[in-house]
Amino acid sequence: MGTRMKTTIDLSDALFDAVKALAQSQQTTMKALVEDGLRRVLNDARAAKRPAFKLKNMSVGGGRMLITNPREWQDLESEHIAKNLARPLK
Repeated sequence: MGTRMKTTIDLSDALFDAVKALAQSQQTTMKALVEDGLRRVLNDARAAKRPAFKLKNMSVGGGRMLITNPREWQDLESEHIAKNLARPLK
């Protein structure tokens, strides 16, 4: 187990009362809530430092599309479906 360090923190009365009430309602301790809050702040700081994910360029250098009208694609799809439905099952 890691070592423990005791420290003192100053909280406003309103914040202290709110944390104490929350700890009681969640059946936990103020210490646990403070530790959880500090962990969240540290995790957020680490996440902010991580660079955003960048997708690699995987282009294959294709040319221009042969069919540019969306209605033609719909007609091709309809023909394809009709052919597959007309084919007997094996």
